Order: sequence, then C-alpha cells, then structure tokens
Amino acid sequence: MRCPFCQTQQDDKVIDSRESKDGGEIRRRRECAGCTRRFTTYERVADVLPQVIKKDGRREPWQREKIISGLRRACEKRPVSIQDIERLADEVERDLQDSAEREIPAARIGEAVMSRLRKVDEVAYVRFASVYRSFRDISEFMGALSELLRGREAGR
Repeated sequence: MRCPFCQTQQDDKVIDSRESKDGGEIRRRRECAGCTRRFTTYERVADVLPQVIKKDGRREPWQREKIISGLRRACEKRPVSIQDIERLADEVERDLQDSAEREIPAARIGEAVMSRLRKVDEVAYVRFASVYRSFRDISEFMGALSELLRGREAGR
C-alpha cells in the first residue's frame, strides 16, 4: 500500500483492525515502514451495483461519493453529523444491492435519499429537494414546502 504521507510503497504494519458495527467494512490503522507515520484504511467488499440511468438516458456506474457530496451540501450548517450522512448513503446503497436490478433510474435513487433525509432534517430535505427536483419557480418550491408541512401536521 502507498503511504499517503511519504508516497513510498514499502510494506506497512497493521496496528489495529476493527469491523464496523454492521460488519460491512473493516477499519485498519497502519504504520508506514518508511516514515513511521500512521494512517487509516477502510476495506469493504466490492459489490456489484446497478448502472444509474440519468434523466437524459445516459448510463453511468453507481457512485456513492455523489450521494454523500449532495447530502453534505444539503446538510451544511445543519445539526447533521457525517455519521448520519454516511448511514443514509449506506442505507440507499444497501437497497440498491438488495434490489438486484442491473439498471436503476436516478430519479428513484433521489427519491430514496429524500425520503430518508426528510426524517433526519427537514431543512436539509428542502435544500436537497430544491436542487434535485430543479424547481423552475417559487410556486413549485412553495408546493414542496406545503407538502412537507401537511405531512408534518398529519404526523402529530
């Protein structure tokens, strides 16, 4: 493994290994044999995930980082931890794996993210929805807010 600090590809020493709570990945603390600095790696099984069908019909491979990036932007300056964001991305990814579909529309992924985000933080949900749904004007945005408020009052 290449050291992220000194860039050497010498053997490193594994200091500690721990399995995640859900057993989906292994966290390893390593020490570089060259510079003796420590770093962390994460190992997860390479799953076969479906191709994502974009709005324009293009197909591209599933990229978990895109979901996390969008969630981070939506949750900026909100009381949502990175652990919550990663858990949400994990749940969506697990649903994709369980579906066993080879291709899945991006719209379905976006809806899955929004339904989970709504339960975590309503402001972040509105932010994510405004970008994801590409509201053309204020009336579309207000419609989404009204829907959120109706759902909130129904839950009381």
